Amino acid sequence: MPALRAVVFDFFGTLTRSVHRGPEHLEIARILGCDPRVMISLLDATYYRRASGDLGSAEDTLRWIAVRAGADPSDDAVRAALDCRLHALRRDTELRDEAVPVLWALRLRGLRTALISDCTHELPVMLPGLAVAPLLDAAVFSVEEGVCKPDPSIYLAACQQLHVAPAECLYVGDGGSHELTGAAEVGMTAIRLAAPDLADHLVFAADRDWSGRSVTHLVGVLDEVDRGAPAALPAG
Repeated sequence: MPALRAVVFDFFGTLTRSVHRGPEHLEIARILGCDPRVMISLLDATYYRRASGDLGSAEDTLRWIAVRAGADPSDDAVRAALDCRLHALRRDTELRDEAVPVLWALRLRGLRTALISDCTHELPVMLPGLAVAPLLDAAVFSVEEGVCKPDPSIYLAACQQLHVAPAECLYVGDGGSHELTGAAEVGMTAIRLAAPDLADHLVFAADRDWSGRSVTHLVGVLDEVDRGAPAALPAG
């Protein structure tokens, strides 16, 4: 078995605490002129279309949702709603206390680190301002790749950016989007983060029958890495 050279993380629910839609999302609906219940139902139903960029730009996507929710927002309203949505998602996103220390510890072990996220247009805008950003050697976003997990190409894109083979990667995720199954199928070693706070996490297409390895806290990834005796590879 090849030595471990990189650790690849999911973002929402893995590097972050469990995600819930906060009250700011009601303001987005108000700005657009939508019934919030209809808007949220449409957001859920179109998650993978939005996360793969199928509905176009951030502006096009929000307008598409608004129109199907019975509204006809002006360009100014769409722009205001986008600003509000970005603010809402920032409020909804809280890094785990362990995230930065674990990424630092992995890099000190000589491992490269990456992020693969099924996400809409907001995360690529948000990520550079987060404390984990300087500790990641690569970031792969579904909305930019045009595919979501568990499509093999999204995992292979991360491997290409890291200059490693899938068999040299550990993948860590909460299990959304059948991501663990997908990672294992391309040859990565997959570990589920089964943290207690994820019981009510907003997640789609979860790997609920996952029977592989798991940890209950992000720091447990370090134990898994240390058991694997990784080869040194300068980070950066």
